[in-house]
Amino acid sequence: MPQPPLDEEREQRIEMEIIVDANGPEEQALGWYNYLEENLEFPFLTRCIRERAISPLRVGDEVEVIGLGPQEECAHEMFVLTRWDRPDGLAVPLSQLEVTVADEQTTQAVEDWHYWVEQGYEL
Repeated sequence: MPQPPLDEEREQRIEMEIIVDANGPEEQALGWYNYLEENLEFPFLTRCIRERAISPLRVGDEVEVIGLGPQEECAHEMFVLTRWDRPDGLAVPLSQLEVTVADEQTTQAVEDWHYWVEQGYEL
C-alpha cells in the first residue's frame, strides 16, 4: 500500500493530542489507547478492507465494533472487539476495518489510526 501524503492537521493532532510527551513505544501505545477509548462511540459498523493472517475477517465482511480490545493486547497494534461468533467479542486489528456507520468523532479517530499505520509509524 502506498504511503499517503502528509496531512499536517492530522500530524499535529497526533503529535499534540495522542502521543504528546510519549517516551518510547509503550507510552505511544498508551496514548493511542486512551485517545481511541475517549473518541470511539460504540457500537459502530465497519467493513473489512484487508485480510490479515491473525484475523478470520475477509475483505468485504461487515462487522459491528462493540468495544476496544484489552489494553494488554494493544501494546504494538490497536485492536477492537467485534461480534464474531462469540458473545464477549473477538479482537481484530483496527487497521483492518473501515468505518461504514459511525459518528464523526469515531470516524476521525479510526482514520487517524489508519493514517498512522499507513505512514509506516510503529509502536
